[in-house]
Amino acid sequence: MTNHIVLFEPRIHFNTGNIARTCAATNTHLHLIRPFGFEVTDKNLKRAGLDYWHKVDITYHDDLEAFMTCFNADEAAQLHLITKFAEHDYSEKGLYTEQSNHYFLLGREDTGLPEPFMREHLEKALRIPMNDEHVRSLNLSNAAAIVIYECLRQQHYQGLELVHTYEKDKLK
Repeated sequence: MTNHIVLFEPRIHFNTGNIARTCAATNTHLHLIRPFGFEVTDKNLKRAGLDYWHKVDITYHDDLEAFMTCFNADEAAQLHLITKFAEHDYSEKGLYTEQSNHYFLLGREDTGLPEPFMREHLEKALRIPMNDEHVRSLNLSNAAAIVIYECLRQQHYQGLELVHTYEKDKLK
């Protein structure tokens, strides 16, 4: 079982770098769907991910169709579209089984996911509850962290350390 965060045409390098860092911390595979709003070699992108880039399993896709070909080849795959337009809550009990590979597809920061694609996969759409009167959307890196940690919580944080002892532990 592997969890995946998929970014559709990310525009902001800091968001992508933060998400890459979250992926490194959670053993999550990162997928990036072109085109990007930045250069992958951009120093700010690397700075946003700090020195964790070599710890992130990244797959690049030329477009949404190429990603879907990859996704459809995974027999254990479950797709989850993260969008404010969904009617189902991302934290529904039992949503993220350990028997499936979960792919969380998040849209561009400025336009989200393509409407025809969302309509085609309506039953896979999940919403993070928020007050829509105050904000248009959540920050992309925050949304990715929220959904991946809920997935991991439902999977009992498999493969992650719940407690770690540090040589210079500030609390001991």
